[in-house]
Amino acid sequence: MSYKFEWNDLRALITILNVFLIMRFGLSIAWFGLAVALIGLIKDIFIDKRLNGTIMHTANAILNIYFITLA
Repeated sequence: MSYKFEWNDLRALITILNVFLIMRFGLSIAWFGLAVALIGLIKDIFIDKRLNGTIMHTANAILNIYFITLA
């Protein structure tokens, strides 16, 4: 069985990169994470129409908004 790439794989890797960048460079990087979360949320609502992705990206957006308010 071969691996099947999905766009959520890429978004998960970008989320890990976002966490690393916040830990390395500070909370101002949360703007990057917020942008990724909002793009993912829009895609989940209008294209994929899957609840699990919508919940995941909403939580990620809320977390990044929290980090921005701390900065």
